[in-house]
Amino acid sequence: MNNVTVFILLGLSQNRNTEVLCFVLFLFCYIAIWIGNVLIMISIACTQLINQPMYFFLYYLSLSDLCYTSTVTPKLMTDLLAQQKIISYNNCMIQLFIIHFLGGMEIFILTGMAYDRYVAICKPLHYAAIMSRQRCHTIILACFAGGFAHSASQFLLTIFLPFCGPNEIDHYFCDVYPLLKLACTDTNRIGLLVIINSGLIALVIFVILMVSYILILYTIRVYPAESRSKALSTCSSHMTVVILFFVPVLFIYIRPNVTFPVDKMFALFYTIIAPMFNPLIYTLRNLEMKNAIRKMWYHPSVIYACAIK
Repeated sequence: MNNVTVFILLGLSQNRNTEVLCFVLFLFCYIAIWIGNVLIMISIACTQLINQPMYFFLYYLSLSDLCYTSTVTPKLMTDLLAQQKIISYNNCMIQLFIIHFLGGMEIFILTGMAYDRYVAICKPLHYAAIMSRQRCHTIILACFAGGFAHSASQFLLTIFLPFCGPNEIDHYFCDVYPLLKLACTDTNRIGLLVIINSGLIALVIFVILMVSYILILYTIRVYPAESRSKALSTCSSHMTVVILFFVPVLFIYIRPNVTFPVDKMFALFYTIIAPMFNPLIYTLRNLEMKNAIRKMWYHPSVIYACAIK
């Protein structure tokens, strides 16, 4: 039996002054997320960068970042100013599904980007043949499918749980572990399945990504100084994004079915902070992206032509 029709989100803090301060901070963060990611998407889509696999994946990474944070941040900011932070049962389940779908898709896109860099640096003579446009589209479709499969399994583990009360979620959005605490049934087995589905998958992919970057660093040791510097700059940007996203995810999902107050702080990293810093990380250390942005800034007609096209 499910007697709960709405959930109460406890949010980040119960102090009114802290909530107002957080609202102002997250408002600026959300504006920066929109400006940064939209700027990257336009700069890639309206220039020749879209034809390069690395920027093709970066376009979809920015799109997933924008959608991912928009699933959480507007509701969070609204709740910071509200007297009572509530979300209906149906909207909670929808938010859970979308968050894990976009989060899973982002993990697989980061994997595709690491594969692209590995092929470009370790197999440069075969790069054009391996990373063809058809292969890039196939990888993106696989990212969508992987994200959907991950999210659907999380959703199915949660949707059939009985909630008899209480209905207070100690978080600022609907996630699996806080919901498992409210279920009026034994959730130990479900918690184990969540670890396998989220924690172990994220851990395996993180290890694969780190190994791929170690192989890249090993390969470029014999490169000329200029080529080595460019490869290091690109890979260091990717590694920074991977660490910023994966470390908080692993902290939350790789352990048994328990929650800590600090989980909400770690969740901020992959819901708000990482989407805000990704555009900076990929533009400040990337000459091609900076040139594309300058082209958009000094030649607005390029955007107009791109929009017509």
